[in-house]
Amino acid sequence: MELSERKIKILNVAVEEFIKDSAPITSGSVKDKSSLNVSTATLRSELNALEAMGFLKQLHTSGGRVPTAQGYRFYVENLLKNVKATNAELDEVRKLIENRTQSLETLVAGIAKIISKATNYPTVVLVNGIENLVLQEFKIIPLLGDKCMVLIGTNYGYITDTIDVQATQESCNDASNYLTKYFKGETMGFMIENIKDLKKGMSGEIKAFQNVVDNIILGLSKLNQHKLLNVQSEKVLDIVDKDRLDEAKKVMKTLSDKEELIEVLDDDNEEISAVVADDDDEKCSVVKAPIIVGGNKVASIGVFGPQKMDYIGIASALKVVIDELNRDKGD
Repeated sequence: MELSERKIKILNVAVEEFIKDSAPITSGSVKDKSSLNVSTATLRSELNALEAMGFLKQLHTSGGRVPTAQGYRFYVENLLKNVKATNAELDEVRKLIENRTQSLETLVAGIAKIISKATNYPTVVLVNGIENLVLQEFKIIPLLGDKCMVLIGTNYGYITDTIDVQATQESCNDASNYLTKYFKGETMGFMIENIKDLKKGMSGEIKAFQNVVDNIILGLSKLNQHKLLNVQSEKVLDIVDKDRLDEAKKVMKTLSDKEELIEVLDDDNEEISAVVADDDDEKCSVVKAPIIVGGNKVASIGVFGPQKMDYIGIASALKVVIDELNRDKGD
């Protein structure tokens, strides 16, 4: 739906002021908060038009207007196109990703905490592209009994796994060196797809530790289908303080449903985007951003909250984090 430049400015003021202090917008407040050089009568007419078009609504006949879900969506879709990053979170992000020895789980939890702290809203990180992680090294350690621990170094930290196989320290060392030699710099998906062909030509070299390699590949194939989810839900309490309790309940319900979180975040979108909850929806709103490595998406970050939340501020915080992650991991 095409809106005039003046209507867009008025709608932006209405949304931003309502997000800021929950006060319904009036023609007088638009005049005070905007740079529009028109009369209050003209502004009143424009507000009436925006209401008729479905972007605003009146809670009471004599009261001001508040944004509808349609109004929020228009505001978000237009402003997200030019969202700019701030520098508030950069130091924390850099410290986090400089620690190459941490586990993938630790990194994911750290990202979620930084975003949640920066936005004051619950944050979820979903690693849904494990096959796109770039391999750096393998370390295989024999344990007591018929088990070995596998540490897989990737460009996003270590992944750990335990495999059911009996092996000597020598076999584990040989398997570690073999896998690192042939697959360093490749993605996990590439390794899983090509290991069988490589094994055919190298059967003599890997015969002594073939059971170890076979079990690692089996474990990686299962891991490849796994979606790592980290939920930072502490900021729900802030929503209870700032908004109605029923809005906070919607967010809490979503955060407690793992399948729904995966459904919301597991998409092919490679840009910062927002899903605004409908006025009578049982779902909450979310601002999402991808983490891209080598042109492939490996994870999604989602900030969850009520319909009335600071979409642009959240998008800015997301942008600075993903820009830093993407820049660092893309080297």
